[in-house]
Amino acid sequence: MPKRTALILFAMSLASYAHAARAEVKTQEIEYKQGDTTLQGFLAWDDRAKGKRPGVLVVHEWWGLNQHARNQALRLAKAGYVGFALDMYGKGKVATHPQDAQAYMEEVAKDSATMKARFEAALALLKEQPQVDPAKIAAIGYCFGGTVVLAMARAGEPLLGVATFHAGLKPGNGEAEKGQIKPRILVQTGGADPFVPREQVEAFRKEMKEAGANARIITYPNAKHSFTNPDAASAGMEQLAYNAQADKKSWIALRGFLRQVFGS
Repeated sequence: MPKRTALILFAMSLASYAHAARAEVKTQEIEYKQGDTTLQGFLAWDDRAKGKRPGVLVVHEWWGLNQHARNQALRLAKAGYVGFALDMYGKGKVATHPQDAQAYMEEVAKDSATMKARFEAALALLKEQPQVDPAKIAAIGYCFGGTVVLAMARAGEPLLGVATFHAGLKPGNGEAEKGQIKPRILVQTGGADPFVPREQVEAFRKEMKEAGANARIITYPNAKHSFTNPDAASAGMEQLAYNAQADKKSWIALRGFLRQVFGS
């Protein structure tokens, strides 16, 4: 390689490195309300990007708005979106024990109107952010959060896309009616997930087909429940396990899915 060419390439690599170094993901804790309940969400965006960009809601696992959910908002920001990890339980309500998580989840899940209202409060807040194109909104959810976003799709929420990771797939309030589901759907599930057996996956596939939904299902053969969470095993439940390969592949699949739904 000629010396001059090598110098040019070296200078270009330095410029590229400096440009990347200037990239800065900003975050903000935002307090908001649904009725009398105070909620607190986590917003993340790349401050280097110019203009409005798509927004993606992140709905947490049954543990509540913990670091796992925040990490997904950060990953979305680095990918060029505005990520908002919402709060379904209430400010400060985060569980570390399965019994507490179950109680928090059931408190919200027992009332579909409350679940929908809390989702819509976060949706409205995300659309108001100056960095966000309100016409380009998707939602992703993990475990309980995935069940929530599927419920919102079944309820006809005007989203462009809904994606789930290790989510329960049973309809809480009846199966979707034909033509009711507006967003494209991506479901990513573990083939070794005892909470989401094959029969449940096939029932969901049938429901989506009969509803005329644009839905895709990806199964990771050896993945258990909560396969995207590096802290899954800390709960002491054998049904939960992190799977680095499934985590990586499912994130790549999500990135492709979001490019499709947002048209970029």
